[in-house]
Amino acid sequence: MTIEAAELRSGKGSKNENFPVASRLVHPRHRAAILAFYEFVRVADDISDHAQLSPADKLAHLDALEASLLGKDDANKVGVTLHNVMRERGLSSQHAQDLLTAFRMDVTKLRYTDWDDLIHYCSFSAMPVGRYVLDVHGESRATWPANDALCAALQIINHLQDCKKDYCDLNRVYVPLDALNAAGASVEELGRDRASPQLRLCLKALAERTGALLEESRRFPAQIKDSRLSLEVSVIQMLARHLVGLLEDRDPLSERVHLDKFGVAALGLLGITKGLFTRLFRAANIGKMRTNG
Repeated sequence: MTIEAAELRSGKGSKNENFPVASRLVHPRHRAAILAFYEFVRVADDISDHAQLSPADKLAHLDALEASLLGKDDANKVGVTLHNVMRERGLSSQHAQDLLTAFRMDVTKLRYTDWDDLIHYCSFSAMPVGRYVLDVHGESRATWPANDALCAALQIINHLQDCKKDYCDLNRVYVPLDALNAAGASVEELGRDRASPQLRLCLKALAERTGALLEESRRFPAQIKDSRLSLEVSVIQMLARHLVGLLEDRDPLSERVHLDKFGVAALGLLGITKGLFTRLFRAANIGKMRTNG
């Protein structure tokens, strides 16, 4: 089966994402490899969300993408491009294959039982993205736990922001069922114009739990050797903290819980400043310890 990206793409690109994708903070020698991964993932995501494709067709298209990724054919340009990038850099295909597993789950799994079930999904849908970027930069796998916490938080932020759209358009509910039940809310309430007090309580609690994931990733930038990547992660953390705050305070069914480009720019600058200060402070402390030692 031949997949033409232009045929199945939604039109959404890297500039439409909540968080930076291979921004100018990332060294130019790494950007092409990251963007090749992004384009592959974007096509797969658009396939899993496609309004006209049946579940069987979606799964067949995802299988065809994987075949090109693994070098079995050249039917899909995004798969071939990523395959060549990984071969040139000596990178594993596992991260991309994990993402395909998540997209297959999107086709076949419409509800999540509890937080652990959702985090399991994130282990395929989000964590591999950061791991791939770290591998591209040659970073230690000791950074993976902090990466995983951050990436899971970013994924859940997206789920909470889009909980109404996911339910109404795709009948997908990433809000854990036990959290809805504990708050006295129902799945059907996600389709309303405004969240009930019970649903607001549920979504606020999930936003707070997502904030705890961000706290787990707090030391992530300091663990990254590449200074430019470290700054990008600082920016992402800053944006994520602000979005979690919005989700704690606002109703995603009726209020704006996304950032405009000016908000992204302002918070991005703040994240860069904080990241630079942190790295300079850390370097100064290391230098002082060596001098005293």
